[in-house]
Amino acid sequence: MRSELIIAPILVEVWRILEKQIGIFSGEDFDVDSSVGLNGRCDFLLSRSPKLIEIDAPAVVIVEAKKADLRSGIGQCVAEMVAAQRFNKVKKKSVNTIYGSVTSGTQWRFMKLEENIVTFDLSEYPVPPVDFILSFLIWMIRNA
Repeated sequence: MRSELIIAPILVEVWRILEKQIGIFSGEDFDVDSSVGLNGRCDFLLSRSPKLIEIDAPAVVIVEAKKADLRSGIGQCVAEMVAAQRFNKVKKKSVNTIYGSVTSGTQWRFMKLEENIVTFDLSEYPVPPVDFILSFLIWMIRNA
């Protein structure tokens, strides 16, 4: 709960900076392909669609919240990124890159999925300061 109280205001600020032209979803079911385990809830999902009622393509950023050990959320975040990639393809709104982050709220790690290759940034970024996290999230949305 504590991490969500830190993460949500950061994502709302991204939404405000991008003039409400993105969608932010928290705790939504994201059942894309249960036959391969791509089903479940996303902690946070950002879409380049401004629709806020249901997740709409293209989904571009996944944020997985963890209490402390960020490494424990990496596999789950990658699976959600693959699900987002498939979701976008089915909706005929594919993007080149899906971005992901695993965060405790005060520490952030980033990754990206391009085709079938996941690349990890091995650094952990602290909050505060929040400016870097905001700018990186905005960059990811614009460049997916």
